[in-house]
Amino acid sequence: MRRYGLYDATRGLTTLAAAGAAGVLLWAATLVGQRTDGRFWAEMGIVAGAGLVMAISQVIGGWTKGLRLRVSAGTFFIAFVPVLIVVGWIMMASQPGHGWYEGTFVSWSKNANLMGLIHDLALWHGVLAFGFGLVLGMSFDTVPALAPAAVPAANAAAAPAAGPRPAVSRPQAANEPVTAERREVSTTSGRPNEVTVGPHRGRRRTPTRMD
Repeated sequence: MRRYGLYDATRGLTTLAAAGAAGVLLWAATLVGQRTDGRFWAEMGIVAGAGLVMAISQVIGGWTKGLRLRVSAGTFFIAFVPVLIVVGWIMMASQPGHGWYEGTFVSWSKNANLMGLIHDLALWHGVLAFGFGLVLGMSFDTVPALAPAAVPAANAAAAPAAGPRPAVSRPQAANEPVTAERREVSTTSGRPNEVTVGPHRGRRRTPTRMD
């Protein structure tokens, strides 16, 4: 637990700051209101920004640790694009008054027998907008920085191989003791490469008696 103490504290403070910023945005959205189509979309945009702030706060922790920020293509196309279509459809079909393409989406929804479901979900406009921003923020990710490029194989082959140099054999030095011994024997006997064998000391020769 001690080794993660600083990390947990930093993450907790980042999340707290993001929650405070999201609360301020939600409070600002209540001041805009939904009296007109423009105000309705402005309010939903602010609420979506609150969700985006909460998601980004979790990415900032990895970015400050030296990781590289990137957009996850899989998360964006597999998760965010369907959410964009569904939330956008519900918002367009349930916007107050006669907003942008409201009649077109209402007609499509009635033909698909989806108007009742859209009407129920439209009661939670703020939740849908907040979730929309949250999923958008989850499309961002942090990954380790790219490693430096490796040295080409051709350059590695051209470079001299490092390592101990092979020992140089010295046959003459290895044979020097044998050569010295032969020279000593040659000097003693007077003949090259010949060893003089003397009589055995300590033995007494017994004469053989002839009958």
